[in-house]
Amino acid sequence: MKAVVYSKKSASSGMRLEEVEKPSPATGQVLVKIHTVSLNAADYRSMQMGIGPKSGIFGADIAGRIETVGPEVKKFKVGDEVFGDLSGCGFGGLAEYVAAPENLLAAKAESVSYEDAAAVPMASLTALQALRDKGRIKSGHRVLIVGASGGVGLFALQLAKHFGAHVTAVCSSKRTELVSSLGADSILDYTKNELSSLPGNFDVILAINGNYSIFTYKKLLTPGGSCVIVGGALSQIFRFFLLGPFLSIGSRKIRFLAGKASTEDLEFVMRLVEEGRIRPVIDKRYSLQEAGEAFEYLKAGHAGGKVVINVIS
Repeated sequence: MKAVVYSKKSASSGMRLEEVEKPSPATGQVLVKIHTVSLNAADYRSMQMGIGPKSGIFGADIAGRIETVGPEVKKFKVGDEVFGDLSGCGFGGLAEYVAAPENLLAAKAESVSYEDAAAVPMASLTALQALRDKGRIKSGHRVLIVGASGGVGLFALQLAKHFGAHVTAVCSSKRTELVSSLGADSILDYTKNELSSLPGNFDVILAINGNYSIFTYKKLLTPGGSCVIVGGALSQIFRFFLLGPFLSIGSRKIRFLAGKASTEDLEFVMRLVEEGRIRPVIDKRYSLQEAGEAFEYLKAGHAGGKVVINVIS
């Protein structure tokens, strides 16, 4: 089968399209014929550190059809359409086939495209778990999303509106129309205004992108509010681990989220997509041969939504 294999010794991007052995599903695994894979920061950040999966094949978020099933598989059968996050089992999505544990996959709704399904897993679950589990969002809450036009941010915006919140979105001027169309109640263009210019009193802040001071975030919180760090510059993450516990003394909390794979959460988001309550936003599409270009675009940090790679055109 064809796969994009990462090696520090190959090409300028470290990625090369190669012929590799087609995997066979082990006990509890299914063999998925991949249609589409979407990229995440988890892919390129590992690559930037020179760390790669054992197989050399990146790509966590996949959508495809089951071709064969291994022993003791109970949840799926041949022909089922599935999607899921493989970051917890060695990645492997940038290929024509992948053997994946059935417990990491969920059924794709028939009415939802492979592109949309592949765009869902890591980004939407990060947004959902940040809002629901760490932010404890409630109807009527005022929510600030910093980095609202990225993959996680656009899901967070729509999920916050689904939960009945008032949402302020922080993004660049070229993305204001997009976030407005998805329901943002107010927008701060960070190229023209400082974050500290906001009036504050937010119940939940999602700090996805940027390199803002966590002292600024805390000042923008209402008493009892929570700021959830889910990404951003490495310096911002470092400051959280250094100062977060100290700044969380009192009613205003600074929290950090590392999203977890959950088939229950995947099924929840898929239902919302199927019902048209939220929609994945695809910024750019590439072929498997163009995977290196897709990574370079994503690493530039200005994607307005998800970047997907169609293995089957």
